[in-house]
Amino acid sequence: MEIVDTHCHLDFPDFDLDRLEIIARCHQQGINRIVVPAVNRDNWQRVTDLGKAEAGCFPALGIHPMFLEHYQDGDLQALEQLLDETPVVAIGEIGLDFYVSGFDQQRQQELFEAQLSIAARRQLPVLLHVRKAHDQVLNTLKRIPVPGGIAHAFNGSLEQAQKYLELGFKLGFGGTLTYPNARRIHTLARELPLSAIVLETDAPDMVVAAHKGGRNSPEYLTDSLAALASIRGEDEAIVAAQTTRNAVEVLGLV
Repeated sequence: MEIVDTHCHLDFPDFDLDRLEIIARCHQQGINRIVVPAVNRDNWQRVTDLGKAEAGCFPALGIHPMFLEHYQDGDLQALEQLLDETPVVAIGEIGLDFYVSGFDQQRQQELFEAQLSIAARRQLPVLLHVRKAHDQVLNTLKRIPVPGGIAHAFNGSLEQAQKYLELGFKLGFGGTLTYPNARRIHTLARELPLSAIVLETDAPDMVVAAHKGGRNSPEYLTDSLAALASIRGEDEAIVAAQTTRNAVEVLGLV
């Protein structure tokens, strides 16, 4: 079986001591493609370098809303320049986060719209980070349409999910699936069509239940696959094949 990790911060320092060993173990489990989204200008080079060094690592470039304090004038121009020089599979990780207080929502919105405009001009999908802001994100996407993408770590309503699907998006599910008390996520994963779902780890965060308290890793994607198949009452091989097709379709992976 082959599965794709559509969201993994493999460039983070958490993996500096064993990154190549992890990639090797992923390959042994059929995890041959890993999408590595950036979070701000400081790690764009690490992400692109990883994509050049490891054939199965696919970079995405963007500015995460929770890294707004690091944003400086000129960052968007620098992003455009880097996109001219380096192929990427998406603009991301971008979005809106209204969950944490103290972050300027208007500045988040402006940065989000600017990055959506870049994605629209370049016809690139986007990797969305959304917390307590799904309606705002959906309304923005209607005004600034892009070629789809992934709503990472989706936790909205079924109605919101349907609106994302209508806009060409897939919905990302990961380690939360492995926790028995995550009933809301389980309901979403059960009721959505399998064609809507992609798998992800968000490593080193959002660790699976079997490794609770430790570092998450892309090699644990198989735990989320097993959980998704169990929740849906479907064969793991079928779930693996369809989620892989979904990832390839929405991100144009090769």
